[in-house]
Amino acid sequence: LRMARLVDDLLSLSRIELDKNIRPREIIDLAPLFENVATTTAVALEADKRQLVLDIAPDLPPVIADKDQVLQVLHNLMTNAIKYGRPGTPITVSAERAKALQGEVVRISIADVGDGIAAEHIPRLTERFYRIDTGRSRRLGGTGLGLAIVKHIVERHRGTLEISSEQGVGTTVSVTLPASVSQI
Repeated sequence: LRMARLVDDLLSLSRIELDKNIRPREIIDLAPLFENVATTTAVALEADKRQLVLDIAPDLPPVIADKDQVLQVLHNLMTNAIKYGRPGTPITVSAERAKALQGEVVRISIADVGDGIAAEHIPRLTERFYRIDTGRSRRLGGTGLGLAIVKHIVERHRGTLEISSEQGVGTTVSVTLPASVSQI
């Protein structure tokens, strides 16, 4: 099973890299994607006695994106928040409009309450197979490719990825995606 996940992640990463110079053109409403993530993670959240807090701005514009890839980003980030956050604590998914140098964007953040990540590890988290605690990561079922996949998807979308963490408090991962200008 672990080998199958590893092969799936490697194939996924290869496909993303092949398309890296092709900008997505679909106009995507994010609300159904947030609902999908809430539904697909409900069992894991319940098992850990955790709740998902959705804080989605009411004026959220659609984004220009590849729907399946955005869903993969959300699932990878939620999986990490579930794995590395503390049982019994909430995971917050927020989304809001924001301004960026390249124009209007949507900023999506996923925050957990957990042990956090030491500052020296943060720059390397998106490297393939990089792990802070190899034994724990393997025990929790990770392939070491989740954040590398997120990084490459976000780059393909001409977005940004930011990881902020405080030890003993938790981690927030934020991505921006270009908003659909025609809807603003």
